[in-house]
Parts: sequence; structure tokens; C-alpha cells
Amino acid sequence: MIQKIVFFFEMRSFGVSAWWARKLGISISKVRLGFIYASFIALGSPLLLYLIMAWILEHKHYFKFQAKKRNSIWEL
Repeated sequence: MIQKIVFFFEMRSFGVSAWWARKLGISISKVRLGFIYASFIALGSPLLLYLIMAWILEHKHYFKFQAKKRNSIWEL
């Protein structure tokens, strides 16, 4: 039973930690530890923030995260 739960969360990990680590240029384990420590300190409220970020990353095609490539002044 526990293995099924662990497998489910491993397969459905949303990549929030990996996304933050890539954006900040640090290792994924440090981001994960940061979420764990913040959850203990703030009594679980960062878990809600994590789930919101996971939802946004899962539905990012609805948002415009990609900046439009602008022509430089020299290409005009």
C-alpha cells in the first residue's frame, strides 16, 4: 500500500522543485530541503504554495510565460 502511494507521487511529481532549481541555478535537493524546512517552520502553509505552483506549471499553456522575441534596433 505504501509503495503504491510512493509510486503515485513519484510519477505525478510536478517538477516545481526542478523548475525553481533551474531558474535559480541551484541543485534540486536544496530547493526540496527549503520546502521541507519552510513547511515545518510555517506549519505546512508552503505546501499550499507548492500545490498552487504545481497547478500553474501543469497549466502553463494557458498563461503567457514566454516573452515575445523583440527585434533589436539594428534589425529594423
